Amino acid sequence: MTFDLLAILVFVVAAFIYAAFVPAKGRGWFLFIGSALAVFWLQPPLSIRFSDYILPAATLLLTILTWWITRDPADQNQAGSKREDLISLAVIAIVIVGLACLRYVGAEYRITASRPPSPLAVAIALVLLGAVFAGLFYLLGRRTSDSQDNDRIWISAKVLSLAIILLIILFVVLKTEALSSGVSRFWRGLTGQDTTLASPIDLQWLGFSFVAFRLLHTLRDRQTGLLPVLSLREYVSYVVFFPSYTAGPLDRAERFVKDYRKLPLIRGLDPARFGLGLERILIGLLKKFVIADLLVQGISLNATNALQAESSAGLWILLYGYALRIYFDFGGYSDIAIGIGILFGIKLPENFNRPYLRTNITSFWQSWHITLSSWVRFYVFTPLSRWMLKT
Repeated sequence: MTFDLLAILVFVVAAFIYAAFVPAKGRGWFLFIGSALAVFWLQPPLSIRFSDYILPAATLLLTILTWWITRDPADQNQAGSKREDLISLAVIAIVIVGLACLRYVGAEYRITASRPPSPLAVAIALVLLGAVFAGLFYLLGRRTSDSQDNDRIWISAKVLSLAIILLIILFVVLKTEALSSGVSRFWRGLTGQDTTLASPIDLQWLGFSFVAFRLLHTLRDRQTGLLPVLSLREYVSYVVFFPSYTAGPLDRAERFVKDYRKLPLIRGLDPARFGLGLERILIGLLKKFVIADLLVQGISLNATNALQAESSAGLWILLYGYALRIYFDFGGYSDIAIGIGILFGIKLPENFNRPYLRTNITSFWQSWHITLSSWVRFYVFTPLSRWMLKT
């Protein structure tokens, strides 16, 4: 399953059920559990055995680990959410093991892409991972408690920096063809599958890029003191919020959590909210599944159409057709995500602002995939510029 028409329909129906029947205090939990389930449901099938189950589970575990690193145990609000955090941790464990139990039912009843591994093996793996990380954090916490204040700050900064570096390395490995093929070959060897068929497609980890951007954002903001205190439920809901999970837009944790904490206050079946949300979804559907898909079939630049072009004018038409197709494709998905978010009471940031009507390249990039451009400017270009000025 990917973010297709069926997924959109399911999310819209879920929004009506959510608004009509979910109690006000349960809305945050609904989005939390729904987002965790959607991570598995949206993941497409992969060739390596169990990989389309392991990768979504790894998304949730990586998110939990990053939350633990970014949390501020000295803050009273963080300490106050301890009971809720334990419940959230148990819920995620139940989701992961519970979905593995679907191994024993027919394929038509599963929400995973293929048959999951043994639930006993999954439970044992979770216990072992939990024990390893609990031991590491215990040792780190003990060392921190025995240190002076300056040493504590240094240790905390070192852990955050290490997490950022490891996350970037993982991102590079997955996005580099030679490296991802090597990982695929190694994984196929472990599962006894043909290693000659290894390819980057085997590691099509749906949503990882946007998850990595969100995790890096929170790690870096924790370093600079900008990250607000987040419970585990809030953090996971932010990172894997299902409307924006696969293609954005990228949201900031502090902005997302403001809407998330106001969910008990919103009106359930609010005609104004549903009218606005459905309008954005319909606009997105028109852009993506009508205009963009029609351009793909006719006047979009690709190898076949380029060979059939008989003049330079024809090639220019194909080039502009391709540019429009890319815009309506990305812009359509953003509109759909924003519309679904509105139905659930979360206002995601705008991602496109008529980029092709801008008069210079600077204005164009400020209007094209706005949230990604802002992320790159804030977390890549600005730090690099400051570093270069210092040196």
